[in-house]
Amino acid sequence: MNILDAIVEHKRVEILRRKQKRPLSNLVAMPGYRRRTNGILLPVEGCAGIIAEFKRKSPSRGMINRDADPLEVAGGYAAAGAAAVSILTDRDFFGGSLRDLRGVREQFPELPLLRKDFIIDPYQLHEASAYGADLVLLIAAILEKGEVADLALEARSLDMQVLFEVHGEEELEKYDPAIGYVGVNNRDLKTFRVDTATSIRLAGRLPREAVWVSESGISTREDLETLSEAGFRLFLMGERFMREPDPGAACRKFMTT
Repeated sequence: MNILDAIVEHKRVEILRRKQKRPLSNLVAMPGYRRRTNGILLPVEGCAGIIAEFKRKSPSRGMINRDADPLEVAGGYAAAGAAAVSILTDRDFFGGSLRDLRGVREQFPELPLLRKDFIIDPYQLHEASAYGADLVLLIAAILEKGEVADLALEARSLDMQVLFEVHGEEELEKYDPAIGYVGVNNRDLKTFRVDTATSIRLAGRLPREAVWVSESGISTREDLETLSEAGFRLFLMGERFMREPDPGAACRKFMTT
């Protein structure tokens, strides 16, 4: 069993426990449920749109920034001009929580927020809505084509956009027209090897009607320029900033140099 399989198996048990602790009726009653969501303002031609990520740790890197404060980091990202902020809400493998998401939403009501997690159940979409997400991540590698379609439509019914993440050409067969953003993860979730050439290789196969996002492994302005020339509009970056003492300042420096 690889790490991705282990995460999904763990997630199934976790979801069952959360449903018992906080049933759907409780989520529906939360103030943020079905709120009017924020869209990502796409950058003008020649500018990079950064989806800056908050995460404390990862299975591949271990602890990255144990004591990082989500409100402080998100505020720094917003001040730096990030197009959106991605919040890892997985606890056991990434050190995140839905409380992080809710806290950032309450502090920054106009900031577009992506709930990044391993979403396999519609219940998680209702959680995302209740806790303040504007976008949710659907990972092709852990979902069947029919599941992608059902989850994408459910997300859109909650006024949330979908970032559909692929790692190879064969996963694009699971794409559904309800999806607004297609991301290429340059990190193989089974081996954790990173190669930005993955985005370049898949660029010609991505749906033209979706916004293209390149994820992981982006570390230089040259990376951005190469990926932009290939057609990518947004770039999800996390460890590049989170391993610095001040992630917001690191984001600002990256975007202005």
